[in-house]
Amino acid sequence: MLFLAILSLAFLAYTQIVAASATSILDVRAAHFFAGLWNPAGEPAGQVLAVLGGVEFTVLLILGLALYLWRAGFRAEVWVALAYPAAVLIEVLYKRLLDHPGPFIHHADGPSPSDMAASGAGIANSYPSGHMVRTVLVYGLLAFVLHRLLPDGWGRRLALPLAAVMIALMALDRLYLGVHWQSDVIGGALLGGAALAGAIAWLEVPRG
Repeated sequence: MLFLAILSLAFLAYTQIVAASATSILDVRAAHFFAGLWNPAGEPAGQVLAVLGGVEFTVLLILGLALYLWRAGFRAEVWVALAYPAAVLIEVLYKRLLDHPGPFIHHADGPSPSDMAASGAGIANSYPSGHMVRTVLVYGLLAFVLHRLLPDGWGRRLALPLAAVMIALMALDRLYLGVHWQSDVIGGALLGGAALAGAIAWLEVPRG
């Protein structure tokens, strides 16, 4: 619960900083830096990575996790899957309330019907990054559960490092494709981290 409180307060505080446009200079500098790294040959890989953090794929992962917990006999723990819609709801709420347009020049993102629907609904603001929220929550939660439940072996040992690598790659992907400012990425990571902390707190509640 301590990490949930810390990350929630950090997200709220950082959101105020973004709302005050205090991150604008760093946003532009980061955007220019990654624009200088751009190579068309890297675009397909960036788009594939984006799909792995998209709504469609992460929904399948969270449902798969819930099924895994159910079959393993952790019936009450299955409710941890509700952290996903809760985090997405907060993300969409902030995108509607906070005036923070995304970069004007960017490359094609990974194909996602849900993102197209959001654009059609008039959600033009980019804070926080939904891909970061989902990636931190879903891959972090998967890694935590696998690390706790798998027998000792490579799967258990690699769960946490692979999740950390995935989160780092997604952050770089958002900036490399130019679809988000660095402030969007940080905000998304904080919100996703808060959701992950809440989910872990639920899983660790003692049950008789």
